[in-house]
Amino acid sequence: MNALEFYSGIGGLHLALSHSGVPAPARVVRAFDWDAGACAVYAANFGPGLAAKADISTLTAASLAPLRAALWLLSPACQPYTVLNPASRSKGDRDPRAKSFLHLVQTVLPALAAAGAAPTHVLVENVAGFETSRTRTLLVSTLRTLGYATAEFLLTPLQFGIPNSRLRYYLLAKRAPRAFKSRSESPGPVNLDGEETLRYIPGRSDRTWVDRRADSLADDTVYEIRDYLDPEPVEGCAIPDRVLGRWGRLFDIVLPSARRSCCFTRGYTQLVERSGSVLQTNEAQDVTTRVFDAFLRAQSQSQSQAEAESSDSATENLKAEAVRTLDVLGLRYFSPAELLRLFAFTAPHGNARRNKNTPPQNALDERPFVWPGGVSRKTQYRLIGNSVNVRVVQELIGYLFEEP
Repeated sequence: MNALEFYSGIGGLHLALSHSGVPAPARVVRAFDWDAGACAVYAANFGPGLAAKADISTLTAASLAPLRAALWLLSPACQPYTVLNPASRSKGDRDPRAKSFLHLVQTVLPALAAAGAAPTHVLVENVAGFETSRTRTLLVSTLRTLGYATAEFLLTPLQFGIPNSRLRYYLLAKRAPRAFKSRSESPGPVNLDGEETLRYIPGRSDRTWVDRRADSLADDTVYEIRDYLDPEPVEGCAIPDRVLGRWGRLFDIVLPSARRSCCFTRGYTQLVERSGSVLQTNEAQDVTTRVFDAFLRAQSQSQSQAEAESSDSATENLKAEAVRTLDVLGLRYFSPAELLRLFAFTAPHGNARRNKNTPPQNALDERPFVWPGGVSRKTQYRLIGNSVNVRVVQELIGYLFEEP
């Protein structure tokens, strides 16, 4: 079975397909992305000739039909739909970044269907919020007009034992006469047109997932973060003093023993709020609030002394001294390798303890993920932050190919 990967990035959808264990042998025959750097990383990990730098809005049914793809995998731009960008979200399908996806849905797919060359199976991934967008309404309407059954989901890696909160929207579609297995659970949230959005995968979890972040008891169905960490010390992950001094109080700080981290985005290490957690390596110092209170007092005192002395050098020295009060916590960024484990591109360490009711994680390739020469750490963070969680997509692909 041939597959096409649109908005392929660094190949998360490809990797998920290869680990899904679908009955029919499946292979990605072409991947499309506008980012030349992402295509280079894709080629380094999956071989040359698959990923093509392309403006997806220029693709045609005539160019795709010869590839005879039965499966489409798509992860279009999320910026028009994310709650983190209200200005773009208000535009939705009118945002220029939505143009190429709408072109595929409204022009290319119907043309392929008319020619008898449409894919039999489709998977779409996007940010939570897409489910209430006009783009989603257009997508579902087109698919159903063309004879596809659809199923929609809001899922997070936490449901699969991975300590990262990354709620995402997924749509699965299969063309008649194929159908989805029955859904025995109670309904989830409702879309604008009254359709059900599931918070679980039928037959692959026993119940609708419930966020336990407010529970007093730890959720032992999720790995601890320590099982995803590099051996210490980790080079290149230090948080600059200027960032700690100005923004440190805004960080989401997690311990190695934590079973949750915030969603990592393309702006990780460049932005502070809503871009991902930082790690407190010193677990003996379980006094984060007290340490930050001392830091804020030191900052206030240094500001007062600096104003009295009216010296730029004295001001900088006093600010540096205030930041030193945070050293006891051992704060650092997560490394790109650690994020690849959390995104399930590579396997966590083998000492993870799992609750027997947690869905098992399939063994991943032991081969390392490769970064071609010249790819900066900043670019690595950006490309990972734009990626899918491989484990979640892997489970969805498995469900997509199950028949009643």
